Amino acid sequence: MSLGFSINGKAQTSDSLLNQLSAKWKNAKTYTLEIAELMPEEQYNFKPVADEMTFGEQLLHVAQNMNWLSSAYLLGSKQNSKSDANVLSKQSIINTISTAYDSALAVHYRLIPKQLDEVVPFFAGPKSRRQILILMHDHQTHHIGQLIVYLRLKDIKPPAYVGW
Repeated sequence: MSLGFSINGKAQTSDSLLNQLSAKWKNAKTYTLEIAELMPEEQYNFKPVADEMTFGEQLLHVAQNMNWLSSAYLLGSKQNSKSDANVLSKQSIINTISTAYDSALAVHYRLIPKQLDEVVPFFAGPKSRRQILILMHDHQTHHIGQLIVYLRLKDIKPPAYVGW
C-alpha cells in the first residue's frame, strides 16, 4: 500500500484537507517556537492561576497530545511518553515541541485519503482519522492561544499571528 510519499517527502495526495493542514502545520510550528522563545527561561514555571498549567507544562502538553493522537489514532500504534516541565530546561522543552510538530507532520504525509475516512475507536466515541487530524490542529491552537495570554501577563509582546 502506498503511504503517499514523494521523493522529496511531501504528501502526494488529491485530498485538499491533507494538503492544507500540512501547510498550516508548518506555520503552527513556526508560530509556537516563536512564542516559546519569547518567554524567558525563568518564567517557564509561570502560571496565571493555580488551576492552570505553567508555560512549560502547556508546551509539553501540546507536544504529548500531538504524539499521542498521531501514534495511537492516526497510525494505530501506542506511544505516549510524558516529560516533567519542572525538570526540563527551556531549550529541552523547545526541542520537544519542535520534534513533536515534525513527527506530526510526518504522519500528515503518511496518510492517504482512504485512511482519512476510516473510523477509529476514540475515548469520545468513534471518530474518523480526518476528525482526529482536525482535533490535533484545534487542540494545539487552543493551548498556544493560552500561551499568548501568559506572554501578555508578563508584558511580552507576542509575535504576529502566522496563519495559512
